[in-house]
Amino acid sequence: MKLVRKVKVKNSLGLHTRPAAAIVKLLQPKKSAVFFTYKDETINARSIMSILMLAAKKNSQITVTIEGEDAEITMEQLIHAFDLEFGEK
Repeated sequence: MKLVRKVKVKNSLGLHTRPAAAIVKLLQPKKSAVFFTYKDETINARSIMSILMLAAKKNSQITVTIEGEDAEITMEQLIHAFDLEFGEK
């Protein structure tokens, strides 16, 4: 199964170290491949350095692509984490 959704970065500092670490931690037990695309650059969302190198600022639109057997639950959890600003609200 392959899912593609756009998400908005709501954190005031964008995707900095804390949200990047939260994303990597959330994805650790998942089996699906997860990719973020921003400004024509696609990265593996399991890599904290890759997430930081995207330099996605507040209000940026990121395309999330998830492919694998647990894609639906992974997408739900990831969208929820983005909505909650990774606990920084």
